[in-house]
Amino acid sequence: MYQPYPTSGGMPEPQRPPIPNSVQTAVRLMYAGAALSLIELIVGLTTIGSVKSAIQKADPSYSASQVHSLEVEAVAIGIVVGLISIGLWLWMARASASGHNYARITGTVFFGLNTLFLLLSLARPHAGLGLIFNILVWLAGLGAVIMLWRGESGAWFSPPRP
Repeated sequence: MYQPYPTSGGMPEPQRPPIPNSVQTAVRLMYAGAALSLIELIVGLTTIGSVKSAIQKADPSYSASQVHSLEVEAVAIGIVVGLISIGLWLWMARASASGHNYARITGTVFFGLNTLFLLLSLARPHAGLGLIFNILVWLAGLGAVIMLWRGESGAWFSPPRP
């Protein structure tokens, strides 16, 4: 018998439901978190001069060489942490948009860590602008986590069924 369109004999791939609005909102919030983290990094780089005075104020007995070393370390750590933060936001946004369940879990863990770091930063002296960005980034994370765990989001993160 002639078959004009041969098939592989396998079942067709199950169709994934359309991405829910709650997940789309979460992804947008994650991209906003990445943008806010980038702005926070840029603002931090523009205020590098305040690092030196903060180090000198914390311990006036440091030599000029020690102050410089601590200043370089603080700036390098700030840049690395800022870039990692931006990368994590982008990774979680893409993974969530693709429906990977690990993104909900990992993103929630990252939000918990961000909450801890925000609370720790409140206990230290800080610049007002830096604190504002920390809170805005935290709010973006809070919104994203809430949206990822809404009931309508569950089907998106479940494997498609035949």
